[in-house]
Amino acid sequence: MDRRSLLRAGGAAGLLLALTASALRAEEAKPLHRIALQVSSADPALMNLALTNIVNIAKHYAGTGDSVAIDLTAFGPGYAMVRADTSPVRARIAEIRQRYPFVRFSACQNARRAMAEAEGKTPDAIPQIAEADDVPAGVVHLSELQEQGWSYLRP
Repeated sequence: MDRRSLLRAGGAAGLLLALTASALRAEEAKPLHRIALQVSSADPALMNLALTNIVNIAKHYAGTGDSVAIDLTAFGPGYAMVRADTSPVRARIAEIRQRYPFVRFSACQNARRAMAEAEGKTPDAIPQIAEADDVPAGVVHLSELQEQGWSYLRP
């Protein structure tokens, strides 16, 4: 093998090692456990059950030392959970988000638009809690999380 061939082979091997190391770092950064929950009902008892599930999951994995990511998606009538002016669990959501920063609250914007239309308002006139992240469609968001390997729970 001539010198030029050796350099190319060495460069290719170095690139392969760098890509492998990068992939391993990305895999290590991904939480070991990824759990998606839905709330599609305006029932405060169901909302509280979902939040209790989140706390129990977070405490469990804190005890094992495993990493976890949790996404609660509120859609349909369940959007009331993340609506700032009507949420019966607003304070509890704020507390959970502060204590467990790996918990995401996803707010379906289709549901927000539907509520606004039913009330004769614009979607921007429906206040949303600061802890909520917009997703265009809650059901699509949940299905995409499942496609990415997230476990799905419906309290």
